[in-house]
Amino acid sequence: MSHSGCTPRPLAFLPVEIQIDNPAEVTQELVEALGKLIPQLNPALPVPTAEHLATLLADPAATLLVARDGNRIVGTAMVIVYPTTIRFESRIEDVVVDESARGRGVGEALVNACIEVARSRGASIIELQTARVREAANRLYERMGFERRDSNPYRMTLS
Repeated sequence: MSHSGCTPRPLAFLPVEIQIDNPAEVTQELVEALGKLIPQLNPALPVPTAEHLATLLADPAATLLVARDGNRIVGTAMVIVYPTTIRFESRIEDVVVDESARGRGVGEALVNACIEVARSRGASIIELQTARVREAANRLYERMGFERRDSNPYRMTLS
């Protein structure tokens, strides 16, 4: 019985209380959470080490964000703001929500937080890239106002 005398609702239908944080330091919790999340984005990606995360957190151009549902990290995203020859631009990277928390607004909250970081740091545009097969992510980004670009992304591995 709940304190109000009402019948409690099943937990599956309770709204997610998401808090977006910007970690100031590397903790074991952060290393373990990203070690679980990043493979959900792409199993071929290496799991970030504590040393790499320390370098990332020390970089003034990069902002790592985590989404918490209570005390548990359920998502992450990173935004990078950088100058070009004509303006400040920004890029969102590595948006991933734990499969147990998908479909409940966590990704949107992370992307909105990235947009706010970019705006506050003077960026005039923000870009991101996602695979065509990530249908839910593509729908989210289009719904949020991102537009597909007619461009060819290229990559070179520098080892």
